[in-house]
Amino acid sequence: MLNTLLRDSRALAALAVPLVLTQLAQVALTTTDTVMMGFLGTEELAAGGLALVIFNQLRTMGVGLVTSVGNQVAAAAARAERTGGGDDGHRSGGAQEEVRAIVRASLAVATLAGIAGAVLMILIGQALTWLGQDAAVVDRTRSMLLALAPGLLPCLWFQAVRQFTVGMRRPQALLRITLASVAVNAGLNWVLVHGTWGLPRLGLTGIGVATSTVHLLSFLALYLSAKRDGELAPLLTLNVAKADPATVRRLVALGVPIAATYGSEAGFFSVTALMAGSFGPDALAAHTAVNQLVYIVFQVAVGLSHAASIHVSRELALGRVEDARRIKNTALACAAAVMAVVGVLYLALPHLVLAPFLDSGPGSGEALTIATHLLVVTAFLQFFDCAQNIGVGLLRGLDDTRSGFRITVVGYWAVGLPASWLLAYAVGLDLLGIWLGLLTGLATTAVLLLRRYSASLSRRGATAALTASA
Repeated sequence: MLNTLLRDSRALAALAVPLVLTQLAQVALTTTDTVMMGFLGTEELAAGGLALVIFNQLRTMGVGLVTSVGNQVAAAAARAERTGGGDDGHRSGGAQEEVRAIVRASLAVATLAGIAGAVLMILIGQALTWLGQDAAVVDRTRSMLLALAPGLLPCLWFQAVRQFTVGMRRPQALLRITLASVAVNAGLNWVLVHGTWGLPRLGLTGIGVATSTVHLLSFLALYLSAKRDGELAPLLTLNVAKADPATVRRLVALGVPIAATYGSEAGFFSVTALMAGSFGPDALAAHTAVNQLVYIVFQVAVGLSHAASIHVSRELALGRVEDARRIKNTALACAAAVMAVVGVLYLALPHLVLAPFLDSGPGSGEALTIATHLLVVTAFLQFFDCAQNIGVGLLRGLDDTRSGFRITVVGYWAVGLPASWLLAYAVGLDLLGIWLGLLTGLATTAVLLLRRYSASLSRRGATAALTASA
């Protein structure tokens, strides 16, 4: 049993570790932009932050539309193995064409989503004054959005090719490219913001131009890397005009619930941030600091979830239902080990953990005290946060994206949000109540998702057994 767990853990880690590190590098990318905005002044930080919120919301939902591509590619590649196509790059022509069709369709979906998202981004910028925002901030935000909008298209192209490489279990180039993009982004920010080397001084708009340029360069780098890979090159095609409409419709049908899930989760945490602000600036500062910690650690869950999802798609395509069941236990065990280490750090060294976000200078003592108390809740909350994200990924491996969306809506909005309100306001626990409500919602979501996955696998196993006996 232990040997099996170790073997499964190594197989999962081989795919999950590059994905986790890539996710963390992407966090560094957005952090670099925020730091540069802060150097420009308060109004620029407010305007740039608002523009990034809008961009990231649309980007996240666009990424959701192509997230299932990795699962579809993994299943197609596994079916080729099962029918004798092999796993050494010499797949049959039919299997190769199936993967190529998925890649073409994913790039078509990414193109449509990128164009629609860019137009929507600009329209939202024009509507900001109707939402009661400061006029000076809105002007800067609109300029930033105009610079960011063209970057959404190559950003989603990058994500489509990324899912293809992950589905083929060859994601190694992702980390190198993402790390390089952090350095390039920082350099471009500095050059375009300050107008060095004879270039115009663009200020805040320069950060948007740099971000769009980095998205384009990252896509080109990943595409060229895949084209140099002997196994990936024959399957990667950019001819979206030949995309199969039926495959496009299938990816959209799978992707829309994922996009809605991502949007729902982002909205859930945004509402709790507004609730935190009602308890004053110290509470909001503490909430922001701890939420950023959770977000960073959450990238481990994202990597594990995606790796587990790909493995489930593969095992089911190979007809190995029990192996797919074991993946759930392996992913949860790996997550629990990481979260336990992080939780110990939260409880043993809270001030050290919070130091990058809350200084210990005059006036910050109250926020630091509140955040320290929140870390006790967070030490337990992150287990459920990680488990629910893994649950969503496992269901995606079954091509069951609708159940994931429905369950997260129940967990976040029908359980978590009311619990946060009751504990914070009715019971009088203030910010601590909000986080206890978050814990309740995430725990409910995790339990429901994992139960759904186990039940679905049991039905598949029973169906497979009946088919084999008939």
